[in-house]
Amino acid sequence: MTDKIVVLVTCGNQEQAERLAKSLVEKRLAACVNLVPGITSWYWWENKLTQDQEILLMMKSSRGKFAELEKEVLRLHSYAVPEVIALQIVEGSENYLNWIDESLS
Repeated sequence: MTDKIVVLVTCGNQEQAERLAKSLVEKRLAACVNLVPGITSWYWWENKLTQDQEILLMMKSSRGKFAELEKEVLRLHSYAVPEVIALQIVEGSENYLNWIDESLS
């Protein structure tokens, strides 16, 4: 088990996704952020079934950085309730996991 995580966040447009990604990497809260366009999301919002086109951000970080990362996402995000979900990285390439550590320090 590692202390590394993948954090998932969705954005409604490319500009916001890029602004979030750049800020999080510059502040060393994420080692890397992948932007995956073309996501179709279905969800309930204000008692209405909603469908939106979104961009998925996949961020590589560590558990120790999560609270600060979440705070920055909430500060910059336009959604009232943005998705901020952390998934544990159980195993990974030793070199890549070391690179994450170096990038976050």
